[in-house]
Amino acid sequence: MQRELTVGETVAMYAGYYRRPRPVGETIELVGLGEKVDARAGKLSGGQQRRLDVALALIGDPELVFLDEPTTGFDPTARRQAWEMIANLRRLGKTVFLTTHYMEEAQRLADRVAIIVRGEIVAEGPPDELGERAEDAVEIRFRLPDGVAIDAIPAADPSPTMREDGLVAFHTDRPVEALNQLTGWALERGLALDDLEVVRPNLEDVYLRLTSAQ
Repeated sequence: MQRELTVGETVAMYAGYYRRPRPVGETIELVGLGEKVDARAGKLSGGQQRRLDVALALIGDPELVFLDEPTTGFDPTARRQAWEMIANLRRLGKTVFLTTHYMEEAQRLADRVAIIVRGEIVAEGPPDELGERAEDAVEIRFRLPDGVAIDAIPAADPSPTMREDGLVAFHTDRPVEALNQLTGWALERGLALDDLEVVRPNLEDVYLRLTSAQ
């Protein structure tokens, strides 16, 4: 990349290397650099330079795009903008091979995920099914009402436990029934269940479980 060229000039130069490139302006807009088309490449922020790298990868209209840790070092806003850019590639029908250490990123973007430990694939499949996640018990957690003993709470086996953050939690594979029983019990007694959540293990939980077993 020649730092003295503008974004538009850089992408146009790379377009000249291909017989049938994508439209320059459209490609620049696709990666979110439309407002930077006249900015010098050397003056772009780190995140913007990565966007420009993606534009240069796309200008030849490839069917397969490799993205290696594309959002490392991004702040939350820049990361979500990059996710939208990657989602745009999917909508164009491109196959995207993405490597990432951010499990939320993999959950949000991937159709299929492979977890690699010490060079070997230990699990592979759709994010919602990886590691039998769809069959995992959910965790119901909430803050214990004042004056209520933990053993007074109705819950399926195993009994509720107190977490380090002060929330009461229990696991169940029948969350609708358990939640109905719990909230009905609280309503009958006029109790508030502050911070009530029903949480299924996320991809990071699955990743930690799979990698710790290796």
